[in-house]
Amino acid sequence: MKKIYYPLACCLIGGILASCGGGAKKSNATEEAVAPTTTAVSYSKSLKAPETDSLNLPIDADGYITIFDGKSLDGWRGYGKDKVPSRWIIEDGCLKFCGTGTGEGQTGEGGDLIFAHKFKNFELSVDWKTSKMGNSGIFYYVREVPGKPIYYAAPEVQVLDNVDATDNKLANHLAGSLYDMLPADPKTVKPAGEWNTIVIKVKDGKVTHTQNGKKVVQYTLWSKEWDDMVANSKFKDFQGFQEGISHEGYIGLQDHGYPIWFRNIKIRELK
Repeated sequence: MKKIYYPLACCLIGGILASCGGGAKKSNATEEAVAPTTTAVSYSKSLKAPETDSLNLPIDADGYITIFDGKSLDGWRGYGKDKVPSRWIIEDGCLKFCGTGTGEGQTGEGGDLIFAHKFKNFELSVDWKTSKMGNSGIFYYVREVPGKPIYYAAPEVQVLDNVDATDNKLANHLAGSLYDMLPADPKTVKPAGEWNTIVIKVKDGKVTHTQNGKKVVQYTLWSKEWDDMVANSKFKDFQGFQEGISHEGYIGLQDHGYPIWFRNIKIRELK
């Protein structure tokens, strides 16, 4: 990352040259023009492709890299695909999935979305809101397994309208939960149509979910606790979970068939 400065000398020369053109006023520019600070991030353009392409993305003073800035989907593509499915659009600076509201995910030009750079230790912050009855998820350590869904081998942080969604009967299916394994406690989610912020921190296998400023879930990957949770979940027969969750992977957003919005998606890598 670096800052680029336009030297003061250049400004003075520009003023002198302008005055040669017929008595223009002297330049009194004393401010330095500073370009935004960026960092290079590699990414994979398609299934099984290596991360040989690169993006320059904004990075702030705290080390957060903006991976969705409200303007571009550079670095993103469909899970198992080489392009962004057309039902994922940018609207009013937000990333929106144009669901039908019927819960029929993965149809037509839909499908899950990934940011195609593999992260290992990180802190991810995402703002999200749902439509009425909305259902979606945020995945991490995603690995693309041909012919298998995104949740086949990746943990899911639930995104849900807790009040009206049909999948609101189990505590570990509510917003902020480690889906089907560990419930969010306390329940801090806001109603459908209002923005929530989830922060997912993963460091050497220790994971926390912080929703709207409150830590609601914590657990440790690749531990006996983790194995016990998997054994008591719907994932117990998933080969991807039996093989073990990867130690690095992509960030994913789920198409579950409902309109969902995301914004301010940023991540910082942890040492």
